[in-house]
Amino acid sequence: MKLLGRWSAASRFRDDLEANRNKLYRMAYAWCGDAMLADDLTQDTLTKALQKNHQLRDPGKLGSWLCSILYNCWREHLRRNKTAYELDENKMVHHHTPEVNGGEQEIILRVRRAIASLPEGQREVITLVDLEGLSYTEVAGTLQVPMGTVMSRLSRARKALHSQLLDMKTTSRTVVNLRSIN
Repeated sequence: MKLLGRWSAASRFRDDLEANRNKLYRMAYAWCGDAMLADDLTQDTLTKALQKNHQLRDPGKLGSWLCSILYNCWREHLRRNKTAYELDENKMVHHHTPEVNGGEQEIILRVRRAIASLPEGQREVITLVDLEGLSYTEVAGTLQVPMGTVMSRLSRARKALHSQLLDMKTTSRTVVNLRSIN
């Protein structure tokens, strides 16, 4: 009977991990801008979570625990590829994607570009707070920085995004007006 209880708990834990897969992938993709790397980071995160499931003290905090593991996987990747991969100079370019085909998708593409242009720390914080809905406390714990740093980075990121998106909107209007003249 005790063995059956362990199997059931392990099965539930795997189901809970699977339920968090898409959220982890979205965060990884927002941080790195590369679908294959985001998939690898997500898989590494889930593998480590399975191997270290005994370290999860509060099952109610599974989401933030997984975010911490993902963040550590991301940092490991950056350390391994430090000389070859400079994030601040990385520009996300999507030429032939479904996002190009429609007004709503164009907005998504613009927001992704704006987020990708943010410095690494701001990009990490804004994705965790605004896109994934984590609390400031959870983000501070995940990134292992003081809460004031989280709030400061978030404020700077939001201002930068606002400014960039306004610039993109103005540029789009100018292009549309020039096309209508010709």
